[in-house]
Amino acid sequence: MKRKVPLPEEMAKTYDVPNVEKALYQWWEEEGYFKPVDDESKKTFVISMPPPNVTGILHLGHAITSSVEDALTRYHRMLGDATLWVPGADHAGIATQNVVERELAKNGISRQELGREKFVQEVWAWKDEYLDRITNQQRSMGVSCDWSRERFTLDDGLSRAVREAFVRLYEKKLIYRGQYLVNWCPRCGTAISDLEVEHEDETAHLWYVRYWTPDHTESMTVATTRPETIMGDTAVAVHPEDERYQHMIGKELVVPVVNRRIKVIADEAVEKEFGTGAVKVTPAHDPTDYEMGLRHGLEFINVMNDDSTMNENAGKFEGQDRFVCRKNLLDDLREAGDLVKIEDLTHSVGHCQRCHTIAEPRISTQWFVRMKPLAKPALEAVRNGSIKIIPERFTKIYFDWLENIRDWCISRQLWWGHRIPVWYCQNCGAEICSREDPTVCPKCGSTNLKQDEDVLDTWFSSGLWPFSTLGWPDQTPDLERFYPISVMETGYDIIFFWVARMVMLGLEMTGEIPFHTIYLHGLVRSEDGKKVSKSMEDAWRYDPLLIVQEYGVDPLRFTLLTSSTPGNDMKLSLSRVEANRNFANKIWQASRFVLGNLGDDPGKYTPSGDPLDPAKLDDAIDRWIVSRYHSLVAEVNRLLSVYQLGEAGRQIYDFLWGEFCDWYIEATKVRLYEGETPAAEQAKNVLIYVLDGTLRLLHPYMPYTTETIWHYLPHQGEALIVASWPQEGPPNANAEANMDALIELVRGIRNARSEYDVEPGRKIAAIIAGHEMTEFLTEQQNVLKSLARIADDRLMLSETLDQVPQKALTLVIGTIECYLPLADLVDLDRERERLGKEAAQLEAEIERSEGLLSNEKFVNKAPEAVVQRERDKIADYQERLGRLRERLGSLD
Repeated sequence: MKRKVPLPEEMAKTYDVPNVEKALYQWWEEEGYFKPVDDESKKTFVISMPPPNVTGILHLGHAITSSVEDALTRYHRMLGDATLWVPGADHAGIATQNVVERELAKNGISRQELGREKFVQEVWAWKDEYLDRITNQQRSMGVSCDWSRERFTLDDGLSRAVREAFVRLYEKKLIYRGQYLVNWCPRCGTAISDLEVEHEDETAHLWYVRYWTPDHTESMTVATTRPETIMGDTAVAVHPEDERYQHMIGKELVVPVVNRRIKVIADEAVEKEFGTGAVKVTPAHDPTDYEMGLRHGLEFINVMNDDSTMNENAGKFEGQDRFVCRKNLLDDLREAGDLVKIEDLTHSVGHCQRCHTIAEPRISTQWFVRMKPLAKPALEAVRNGSIKIIPERFTKIYFDWLENIRDWCISRQLWWGHRIPVWYCQNCGAEICSREDPTVCPKCGSTNLKQDEDVLDTWFSSGLWPFSTLGWPDQTPDLERFYPISVMETGYDIIFFWVARMVMLGLEMTGEIPFHTIYLHGLVRSEDGKKVSKSMEDAWRYDPLLIVQEYGVDPLRFTLLTSSTPGNDMKLSLSRVEANRNFANKIWQASRFVLGNLGDDPGKYTPSGDPLDPAKLDDAIDRWIVSRYHSLVAEVNRLLSVYQLGEAGRQIYDFLWGEFCDWYIEATKVRLYEGETPAAEQAKNVLIYVLDGTLRLLHPYMPYTTETIWHYLPHQGEALIVASWPQEGPPNANAEANMDALIELVRGIRNARSEYDVEPGRKIAAIIAGHEMTEFLTEQQNVLKSLARIADDRLMLSETLDQVPQKALTLVIGTIECYLPLADLVDLDRERERLGKEAAQLEAEIERSEGLLSNEKFVNKAPEAVVQRERDKIADYQERLGRLRERLGSLD
């Protein structure tokens, strides 16, 4: 049995939706409206929620994601599709471990003191607390996802999927372990991928250091931005065509401090114009040097520990922080006379995306995925149109990254995450990769096995998200019915981190594309243009619930959805949120007006569900609004089909506020106030038909407001959330053209009233020659008199005029001529006196300025700008005087 909708019996006098949001949401969920319909014949529409990190509360960036996805979900649900929105959250390895470590540090506790098991327990406790808070935020935003299918990237099912994917890639030799140069974050204590390094320009120095030959007879000077890595140098390199150093190639030099002998090599990677044209080569601490080291077979010497302190290879600087070492080393070089000079330099420095610590390139043993074999089918899927990217301009960015992709470092030196499923036999050294935890070594039978200490990069598990959340690797009913999903909707900033990896892993693991459409929305930015993120110090200011508490959910959602276009950023304006709350109130009051005019039996006006034919309606204004509504439905359908949610919402807004509320409702008041006439009955039917339909169109944007109003109006069905989407109906071009002319005529008269400061309640006279519009204007003369505030007995309407009225303001609207007697608009004598005084004042100003300009002393001595300003004043005064004289002439 369906539970009654939790709304007051009577519609409140003022917009009061925020007070029923929670109860409405609970009702929607308990009635099962968030679940896909159990009908195999229905077309499916599926979205996988980008899983928010459990690092803290959500912000406005998440709010725009949930608003877009909920709008698409509600739209397709109303279309009748079997609609599934899969919710979930991400464990976010580095980020979550960092925030928990910071919390523990407040109490003087480190993770090392706790040990791995207890620390992970602390992180799980954090996850439980913040996932509850995140879920409550999402529910408060009205997200209509199927909570019964909620997933977490570390739950049992997804953990099994991660292990299966790892083992499959390992067995195909697409996953390997090796020692390579990686980006290392000393603060996080782990390797990070290239995508997790943010480069920023910083003011620094270029230090010139002299390297001597062993006999101290010759030297070469190199330039470096990182002198603390000198102890890891294994060569000095020059360009093979640099004539300055031809005689040095092949000779030995001595590395300062550690006194290691290295050779001078020639390599085309060296820029002859940089510094002195000679560079130190540190293969274990620089990407370019790493490649050079491979080409020349150089030694790779790591001089730093995981925490960026110097190790035993740094000689006497062992144990010092890298920047302390830098200072001390430079002091030694200066004292030895080998610090030749120092130059200021601005260059790009990589920082950890999570904690903003300067990242350190260093050699390290890590796990990698070979990406080129995975990238090839991912490129083809977009090239052949199997996957479409919106907006299209991001397609080139997608191609550029995949065509130049490097192997992906997937191991992280963390405790929170999916442990790498590889074990090492402590007896024979065998490496075992297994779907189940092994107990014995398959090679020697030993039980002395140790699992790899590292965990997987968070993006590895989230790369499986579209299919792992549906039960993969098992062929579950959900996977069979709902995969591939329809749309992957997310911010454009993670197209590489996540979207491209989902495409690659989806194709590799399932043999199918993971989704048909990639929809990339823009980012929400702060007032100073910064991307709103959880890492901001004042991230709490961007908690969407703070705005919801003041304005309600719907005004915020509508603002987020209509303030930008796909792929373009936005700055949230609270004034727009307030304006959209006014919009919600406008609809509310309009609906109360309609409801209040339906009489004692409102049910008889319940729409049938079929489109009205405007041609069969008696009144031209009814034909107009129904035609305009049908055009709106067609345009909204077109826009939503190409994911232009913002423009579709703006058009719904313009129609409801402008055409329906400001024009149609006002026009129908003439008939409604006449009583129970056939014309009034038709107006009531049309009012409900159009209002019902536009509430359906608006529902994906403002679900609470529309659901609430809809229940008070006569309607078919149990809930708007599952009501059918409006059908397109026939337009009526003639009715639209006629009404457009009437609206322009009324606007012209209103503008004239405003210009002449006519009191709002005062009615005026109008003389109109309608020409071919005469029949229509005659039919609608009561509406014209009501909207333009024309006196009942002072409207003269005919096809043509024998004589043009004198002393009247003239308006021409198409073929319509309208004359407004000036005596009705203004007291002629008082207006002549006022305009005469204003004209005299302008004449005096012109005379003053002309007197100045006729004074040669002023013209020759005053600055040119001052002289020009007087010339400009005269031109402005003369233009204004001309308009005043024209106005005075019209009064004579």
